[in-house]
Amino acid sequence: LVSELRKRSVGDTLYLLDEPSTGLHMADLERLLKVLQRFVTRGDTLIVIEHNLDVVAAADWIVDLGPGGGVNGGQLVYQGLVSDLISNKKNAGITGSYLRAHVKHVMAASGG
Repeated sequence: LVSELRKRSVGDTLYLLDEPSTGLHMADLERLLKVLQRFVTRGDTLIVIEHNLDVVAAADWIVDLGPGGGVNGGQLVYQGLVSDLISNKKNAGITGSYLRAHVKHVMAASGG
């Protein structure tokens, strides 16, 4: 990521990241999210495969596949905005219910 950030921005690069938060400390996760936002700000596109709810909550668009893993997965459960997934209690699926609880917990912990 560092070498990519050092390149002259042309704003038309597609990055595909698979679980970039794995093994990161929370402070490093915050740094990662800032770096990823810099890519988006300069006009690049990021596709991030991720289970970390902090990363999922920071997304512009979610594509949730499931409803389970392995042979029980692979179907489109949801695609759209994070805010819509959180507010869609009827059809939120597993990701939506966990994300809703996570965001509620983060807001409560931050006093918001």
